[in-house]
Amino acid sequence: MATTSLQTVERALAILLSYSETRSEWGVTELAAEFGLSRSTAQRLLAALAEQGFLRVVPYSHRYRLGPALWRMALLWERTGGLAALAGPVLEHLAARTGRTAVFAIPDGAHVRVVAAVDGVSGPPRSHLFRGALYPAHAGAASRAYFAFLDRLERRALLDDRPFGRFSDHTPTDLTALEAEFDNTARLGYALSEGEYDARTRALGMPVRMGTRPVASVAVIEDVASHPEDDLLDHLPELEQAATKLGDALVTRARQATPARQE
Repeated sequence: MATTSLQTVERALAILLSYSETRSEWGVTELAAEFGLSRSTAQRLLAALAEQGFLRVVPYSHRYRLGPALWRMALLWERTGGLAALAGPVLEHLAARTGRTAVFAIPDGAHVRVVAAVDGVSGPPRSHLFRGALYPAHAGAASRAYFAFLDRLERRALLDDRPFGRFSDHTPTDLTALEAEFDNTARLGYALSEGEYDARTRALGMPVRMGTRPVASVAVIEDVASHPEDDLLDHLPELEQAATKLGDALVTRARQATPARQE
């Protein structure tokens, strides 16, 4: 009985870990074929995971996508230091090399949320204020460095019909103008902002990717008053290196979390 229960748990975990960017949903029949299960067993496993919130049934198609319980667990992991611990060493190196505050942010609806930050010697020395901060898609390099690299339709689905608050005279609040900013950022490969969200700061951001898909952003932030003539673009090579290291770390972590498929 214990062996059967353990096998059921292993199968359920294998199903959850099989979801990816290219596999966002399963149907009962194809899951059964992929895992060598009977259709009834596949149906029971999917239904049990959905009942607990780990999966959800897509209306009309009756296929299964990841559910809200996983997002709650991911948020708990993140808040208890998961992503911060992963990003910390990279941010420390970036802050030391540039002298600026380095931040790592992940998407949160129509915002990005800073989950890790490290002060540089020339500031702004307030990384504790950055941690947990939400930056809206339309304001600042940390957010634009993520949203500019999303598929346009995916981005519009997030931003259409949303009000764009004005934080300063430099904040773009028109969707057409914002899309032009996104296009320019995507063409350049980085985002540069000054005073869009906080009139006192200037920032340079880049997307963090897993494969070709943006999953987060990394940015360096400085105080405008302390660096009135500074060109943050001088730090682009260090920022690009940090973005690559963070992407590689996330890919490695994902691979380590995925058990080898039994033949």
